[in-house]
Amino acid sequence: MRRLKQRVFEIINKAENGDRASAIFDWTIMILIALSILTIILDSFQVIHDKFQAAFQIFEIITVIVFTFEYMLRIWTADLLYPEAKHPRLKYCFSFMAIIDLLAILPFYLPFFSADLRFLRMMRLFRLFRLLRVFKLGRYFEALHVIVKVIKASGPQLVMSVVICFFVMLFSAIIMYEVENPVQPEQFPNVLSSLWWAICTLTTVGYGDVYPITVVGRFFASVISLVGIGIIAIPTGIIAAGFNQIISKEQDKDSIEAMTDDDLLVLQGKLNKQLSKRGYISVISKTEEEDKGADKLCLTNNCTTTLRSGT
Repeated sequence: MRRLKQRVFEIINKAENGDRASAIFDWTIMILIALSILTIILDSFQVIHDKFQAAFQIFEIITVIVFTFEYMLRIWTADLLYPEAKHPRLKYCFSFMAIIDLLAILPFYLPFFSADLRFLRMMRLFRLFRLLRVFKLGRYFEALHVIVKVIKASGPQLVMSVVICFFVMLFSAIIMYEVENPVQPEQFPNVLSSLWWAICTLTTVGYGDVYPITVVGRFFASVISLVGIGIIAIPTGIIAAGFNQIISKEQDKDSIEAMTDDDLLVLQGKLNKQLSKRGYISVISKTEEEDKGADKLCLTNNCTTTLRSGT
């Protein structure tokens, strides 16, 4: 049974090179996801719905059975996914992808417990998120990892930019209410209604359904529109700077890892000279020979390099 569970775990998770069963499983789930989303789209057309309603229902039953079986298998093999967890199955059930799996099949079962829950059929769109698991392309995961790191690193700055944006929108809404309410009480009846105009203006959307007609109002609207350009550019600049910083670090890391031993020795020698200029002394100890005048530092198992401050 342990061997069977291990094999099932290998099949339902990332397909390794040469594992045909796991690859077939991934492609099957991916095709079912794509077809289930397609049926939701086609079922919205009344002509197609009337003609193929029975076929759509049969396909829905098949996909739900497959997705339910997969969900149960993932719960069964959760102890292999989280071997260090005290309650691995419980941990898996509260993970993001497990919740998505449950939401993908829940709308099918809920009507059996209630009379009118047809609106929950829209929850089937959550199956689209399962593509994140099926694709399993390492480079996309790395790209997603970089995005998460950028957001985490720039979190405080992004929060502050959102706070500033909110206060600017609120200030703009109050100004436009005070200026335009006397002449347009229907368009600017209160501050909250004026806030809709401020949001559209600061985000440069400008639907045109609400706009100032007074000279003072138009003046402030022009100023607010220009300010909105800068407000929107703040988080964009923060994220762009974060991307540049992290991508540069990743590129430096990759370039170092791609260096040959000789290149690393030369780089280490250059670093040693720069550190010496800044007050650090390089101490090189060798078990077999001493070569204090070498520009290239030893990079073998029998060589230890340490740095201590010259002061």
